Amino acid sequence: MTTAALIVAAGRGSRAGGEKPKQYQMLGGKPLLRYSLETLLGHAAVARVAVVIHPDDSTAYADALGDLAGHPRLAPPCLGGTARQDSVRLGLEALAPEQPSHVLIHDAARPFLGQIQVDRLIETLAQAAGAVLAIPVVDTLKRDDGGYARSGVERQGLWRVQTPQAFRFADILTAHRQSAGLSLTDDAAVAERAGLAVKLVPGTEENFKVTEPDDFARAERQLMQQLGDIRTGQGFDVHAFSDEAGRKLTIGGLVIPHDKGLAGHSDADVALHALTDAILGALGEGDIGQHFPPSDARWKNADSAAFLKHAVERVVARGGMLAHCDITIICEAPKIGPHREAMRARIAGIAGIALDRVSVKATTTEKLGFTGRREGIAAQAIATVRLPA
Repeated sequence: MTTAALIVAAGRGSRAGGEKPKQYQMLGGKPLLRYSLETLLGHAAVARVAVVIHPDDSTAYADALGDLAGHPRLAPPCLGGTARQDSVRLGLEALAPEQPSHVLIHDAARPFLGQIQVDRLIETLAQAAGAVLAIPVVDTLKRDDGGYARSGVERQGLWRVQTPQAFRFADILTAHRQSAGLSLTDDAAVAERAGLAVKLVPGTEENFKVTEPDDFARAERQLMQQLGDIRTGQGFDVHAFSDEAGRKLTIGGLVIPHDKGLAGHSDADVALHALTDAILGALGEGDIGQHFPPSDARWKNADSAAFLKHAVERVVARGGMLAHCDITIICEAPKIGPHREAMRARIAGIAGIALDRVSVKATTTEKLGFTGRREGIAAQAIATVRLPA
C-alpha cells in the first residue's frame, strides 16, 4: 500500500489580499505553502507529494521550496486548471503513472495540519473508499432573510469539512474523470456523485483555512502558541567611513545618499550586521564573523541582505520564527528619519515578517565620540526569536 499526497496550490486567493497569492505569502518567516509541504513530506506513510500550481507561479513555487527542492519524495509540480476541481483532476492524472493505492488531497491554505490527522485518514481508508476531516457544527444556524435572521436550520448532523480528504486512488481518479466540467464543492462531493462512501474523521479547529486577511493574524497567533521557547539576542556593529571613491552608503538594506560609504569587507551595512548578530545570538549560534568570515573572498562587497536571510533561515530550520526586531542606528549624518519606513519595509521583506514586527530608530551621541566626530556609524539591535518548546 502506497499513499500519495496532492497539495492544491493553483488558486489566486484574492480574498486574502496581498501582492502574492496567499499560498506564497509569509507566515512566521515561511511561505504558507511550506507548512503543508513540511508536514506531508515529514510523514513516514506518505511516499510521494505533488503540488498543483498556477501556470504563472513557477518562480514563486521554486522560492517557496527553498531547501526542499530535490527532495526524493517530492514530485515535479503540475499545472492546474481554471477551477479547483480541474486542478485536482490534473494533479491526479500526473500521479497516475506512479499507481499509488491511496491519495490525500489537501489545500495549501491550511498550514496547521497535524500528523495524527494524517494517520487517522489513512487508517480509515481500510474501511471506506473515502475519508474527510470534519468538525461538528455547534453554533446555532440562521438563514439570511433580507438582512434579518430567520430560524429553521437544524444543526444536528451537520459537519464543517476540512482537508486533507483521503481516497483510494483509482476510485477518486475515475470519479474526477466522470465529473469533469461540473462544479462540485469538494472532492468528497465528487466521490459521493460516483457512489463512493465517504467517512467522517474528527478534525481540529487548528486546521483552519486561511481565506481572509484576518486569518493571517489568527494564524500568527496560533503559531505563537506553538512556539513557547522565547529567546532574545543582541547585536552591535560599527563601521568607519571609507575614503574609497564611489563607495556607496548602505544602511538597513538601502543605499542612502551621502558623500561617503562605510568601510568593510561586505557592503558594510551596519544595521543588518547588528541584526544578524542579534538573531544568531538568540539561537546561540555564534556571530556573523563565524558564518561569513571577512577572510573569505566570496563576501567581498556582498549584499548584507544575504547575511540576514541566512540568520532567519537558521531560525526557520529549527522550527521557529523571528517574532520582532528593534534596531537603533547611531550617527550624526546622514539623517535616518526620511528613510526609516523604507528601511522597515526592506528588513521585513528580507526577514519574511510583517512590517509591525520591525522597529528602526535613530539617535546621535550629541557630537561625542567617533560617531559624534562623524568618523563612522554604529548600530545596535535586539531580536526576539520563538522556537518550539
